[in-house]
Amino acid sequence: MKVIFIGPSLPDAASHISGDIVLRPPAVQGDVLRAVEDGASVIGLVDGGFEHTAPVWHKEILFALSLDVTVLGAASMGALRAAECSAFGMIGVGRIFNDYASGTIVDDSDVALLHEPRELGGRALTVPMVNVRSTLDEMERLQLLDRAFRRALEQTAANLFFKKRSWALIVEACAAISESQKQYWLGMLKTHAIDQKRTDALALLEAVDGADNQRVPKNRHWEFRKTALWTEQLARSKS
Repeated sequence: MKVIFIGPSLPDAASHISGDIVLRPPAVQGDVLRAVEDGASVIGLVDGGFEHTAPVWHKEILFALSLDVTVLGAASMGALRAAECSAFGMIGVGRIFNDYASGTIVDDSDVALLHEPRELGGRALTVPMVNVRSTLDEMERLQLLDRAFRRALEQTAANLFFKKRSWALIVEACAAISESQKQYWLGMLKTHAIDQKRTDALALLEAVDGADNQRVPKNRHWEFRKTALWTEQLARSKS
């Protein structure tokens, strides 16, 4: 069985998967463990809860890896956990993972966004910093803005709380944009906007689809430690 935890990074994920992939909502603590106990041989982690619930625990990812489950991460919480657990065999996919792994970005909140409830479609309502940077990178590459202006836009976006960050508010708050130019730059940013989280999530779906649907024994340089805290978590998952 192949399981992918996904939500606002790719709300229409169901239209991009093959029949042997099971989609589950954004993961919270214990969900990866339950997927392992359900028999998953491949687990893809994209989105995860973090604000009002305990996030995916590194220990449950290590547990999955210790049982030869292939675990991949991308785009959001998955990119963070893949960067943190890649030394143990978790596979990272996409630019956002690479940026965390290389230290290009370090702030966990750079992937955070506000989104609709799952029942209403779960679509993103704000713009995460990872998408802002990809958009500004592309616009700079196309010579649509210079380095100084790009930095002003990026810093303005970074100063906004993730639940309020939108292209409109970035333009409104940027001191480098005159009142007469605000509508022009809002249109430019929206026209050239890159959804990096979506791009990386799609890449993960492709990687999961291409992975062997079985637990493949691997040579590991580490041993999973069953601590008292882990034993308690395991007992809770079975209750």
